[in-house]
Amino acid sequence: MKIILASASERRKELLKWLTPNFEIIVSNEEEIIEKELSIPEQSQKLAYIKAKSVFDKTSGNRIVIGSDTMVVKDNKLYGKPKDNNDAINMLHTLKNSSHEVITSLCVLIQDKNTYEEHITYDIAKLYLKDMTDEEIEKWVTTNYVLDKAGSYALQTKFSVFVDKIEGNFTTIVGFPIHKLYDIIKKYL
Repeated sequence: MKIILASASERRKELLKWLTPNFEIIVSNEEEIIEKELSIPEQSQKLAYIKAKSVFDKTSGNRIVIGSDTMVVKDNKLYGKPKDNNDAINMLHTLKNSSHEVITSLCVLIQDKNTYEEHITYDIAKLYLKDMTDEEIEKWVTTNYVLDKAGSYALQTKFSVFVDKIEGNFTTIVGFPIHKLYDIIKKYL
C-alpha cells in the first residue's frame, strides 16, 4: 500500500517515519481559507480534508493519503503562522505566561482495491507557557525560523525551555497526532 503525506512539514515527515520509512510526499498547495461559520475544530478538520483530497484526486491506485492541519487557539482566537517577525513577537507576547490549546486535525483517505474510506478526526492538547522576557522573545524570533509555525513556536526545539507543562499528546502540539494516525493505518503497516 502506497502512503502519501500531503504536507511539506518537516515535523510531520519526521513523525510519520516513526510509523513507516516508506512514504512519499506530495504537497497539496491548497489555499487555507478560514470560514467563520465553522467551529475551530471543524475548520481544522476541513482544512486537513482539503489538503488530503487535493492530493488524493491527483494520484491513483491503492493508497493512503494523509492530510493534517494545526491551529493554536487562545480565548477563541486563532494564532496561525505569523506574517512576519513582528507578528511572531506579538503572538508570543499574547501566549506567554498563560495556557492555550493546540488543535491538530487528521484526514486519512484510503483506496484499497474497490474500497474507499475517509477518516477525519482531531486532537486537542493544552500548552502552558512560562513568562518570557522581551529579550527572550526577540532572540527566539530572530534566531529561529518561525514563519512556518502556528503560534510562532516549535515545541520540539529549544523553545521547550519556555514550556511549563502539557496536557495531552506531545505530537498533537508538534502538528501530527501520531497516536490517532496509527490507529487508522496500523493494519496497512
